Amino acid sequence: MLRLLASRCARSRSRGAGGAAQPATGLCDRGRNASRQASNTPGNLPPSSESVARSVGVCSMMRLPVQKSPEGLDAAFVGVPLDIGTSNRPGARFGPRRIREESVMLRTVNPSTGALPFQSLTVADLGDVNVNLYNLQDSCRLIQEAYQKIVAAGCVPLTLGGDHTITYPILQAMAKKHGPVGLLHVDAHMDTADKALGEKIYHGSTFRRCVDEGLLDCKRVVQIGIRGSSMTLDPCRYSRSQGFRVVLAEDCWMKSLVPLMAEVRQQMGGKPIYISFDIDGLDPAYAPGTGTPEIAGLTPSQALEVIRGCQGLNVVGCDLVEVSPPYDPFGTTALLAANLLFEMLCVLPKVTVV
Repeated sequence: MLRLLASRCARSRSRGAGGAAQPATGLCDRGRNASRQASNTPGNLPPSSESVARSVGVCSMMRLPVQKSPEGLDAAFVGVPLDIGTSNRPGARFGPRRIREESVMLRTVNPSTGALPFQSLTVADLGDVNVNLYNLQDSCRLIQEAYQKIVAAGCVPLTLGGDHTITYPILQAMAKKHGPVGLLHVDAHMDTADKALGEKIYHGSTFRRCVDEGLLDCKRVVQIGIRGSSMTLDPCRYSRSQGFRVVLAEDCWMKSLVPLMAEVRQQMGGKPIYISFDIDGLDPAYAPGTGTPEIAGLTPSQALEVIRGCQGLNVVGCDLVEVSPPYDPFGTTALLAANLLFEMLCVLPKVTVV
């Protein structure tokens, strides 16, 4: 119903240059110059806090228009509120909602990198995938079907998770269009276990299932931030046996990751790459709101270096997963997640950089 109301509200407003729909900002902006769009902007533009109060509007990512169809979009934010694949603390089903709430602080350009995403792309919020919280396999089916439609429309999805199980059906959809893709995976864990409690699909087996189905170009898979205790002395064995590059967290301590990302760009080349960012890749001092925290992780500045280091790559999709708001009542984790998703938007291939 919220999607329908938001879309009707957007259609009823005056349109900016090029006929692009204006963001739905609520009833209190009548008679104002709210959400005015620059004449050289081809797509939707988030409203400025100078003319529209941050507390006004439908709770969408960056207060962008909520759109039901991916048609006509270059990129879109998509929520997948699923957490029945988690092995420890639940709550990631509430991640998309809280990330959207915290995204109200985000603005339209990236002065640090010179990226102008909204001057380059038409972007909207596609709402949430309707998952089945009583059936994980059925949820995976629903996610795959939803993303096949998004990808088929030529729209690049930026996903708000949800636990890391969701990346498996998303990559199924990606591979149907692009073939096996490269993967930049930031995480405390490799998520390459075979099974748990007899089940082969859960958030710790995501990339093992992707390998089994040929969804990944294994020579172009890089896992960054891996750490924590293990059941074996060689927890990286499977990943490395598949050709993955594994970068342990201790190899990142107290250093810039710019040189590492230069190597990653060379490894990835011009072929399609997917970014999957588990918020527990960061130290829990910065991101406590997650299901499986591990000490001594990456810093937010290193996270920015990793994502910004993807500029120039053929990024075909991204996700930010494992935000569990119940374990961070102050919203710090969700605020960090919202900013990282904005940074992912800024490195998409068609984004103008000045």
